[in-house]
Amino acid sequence: MKQLAVISGKGGCGKTTLTAAFASLAKDAVLADCDVDAADLPLVLTPGVLEKEDSSGLELASIDPERCTGCGRCLEACRFGAVLENFTINPYSCEGCAVCTVACPENAVSMAPRVSGQAVSSITRFGPMAHGELGIGEEASGKLVTLVRKKARDLAETYAKELVIIDGPPGTGCPVMAAITGADLVLLLTEPTVSGLYDLKRAVELTQHFRIPAAACINRSDLNEKKSREIELFCEEAGVPVLAKLPYADVPTRAMLREETVIEYASLVGDKDVVEFANLIRELWTRLETRLSEISWSKGSPKALEIKKF
Repeated sequence: MKQLAVISGKGGCGKTTLTAAFASLAKDAVLADCDVDAADLPLVLTPGVLEKEDSSGLELASIDPERCTGCGRCLEACRFGAVLENFTINPYSCEGCAVCTVACPENAVSMAPRVSGQAVSSITRFGPMAHGELGIGEEASGKLVTLVRKKARDLAETYAKELVIIDGPPGTGCPVMAAITGADLVLLLTEPTVSGLYDLKRAVELTQHFRIPAAACINRSDLNEKKSREIELFCEEAGVPVLAKLPYADVPTRAMLREETVIEYASLVGDKDVVEFANLIRELWTRLETRLSEISWSKGSPKALEIKKF
């Protein structure tokens, strides 16, 4: 089983658009939407839910009113304002640090696990999918991402699939690390802006840190051709091949409004511009398949990569 992750240094670059399109092109894949803060793949693929599994996050403090004497030491010790004046806990402010349990002289405060979100296994018209639903105000999203990826691997084994396509969260923080760790190939999506190049550099450093082969795609490349060329030169220096340059188009928006992938939309509409845009994605997918087929290295002994700083 191989794993392809699609990430970008910022949101709004088009990760979900491409992942959904890849889903309609792949013949033997499981999907994993690891943007647990705002999973968008279900909006396009309208899955049927198979099961949900709770994910526990940070522990939550609880004050026993029978033991509490109202001394106020927990209130003074809490730096997050989670202990209220009536000596109850605001669950949205509690960070699970447990300092209140140490401060309480009556042992009236205890810590208990709390559900921070759910990992969902489902079936779409293109096959199995796993995604996450992080609770309102909850943290520990990296932990939920790890559970979503486990669900995706379980689905791949159950349905005998050979590829997992991961729609990653934006940025380069903990959730992204959880989404790409152990992947065979990462597609870095960027756009020709100052922030786009800056975020791409951070994403390249991240993939090199984890020694994961990477390739790039420049979306909306014709918005600033000079900056697109600058991105290409950077990728050449970093040893990251640019597999596609997609033009600015409203095709993804029109497709999503119909709850269709770009590939589906192109086959139904038949408009020349739409078909040309879809064909560019087809070519990108073919190049990704080729690179995935060329990757054959042990997860325990990854291919050596020179780590650069940009």
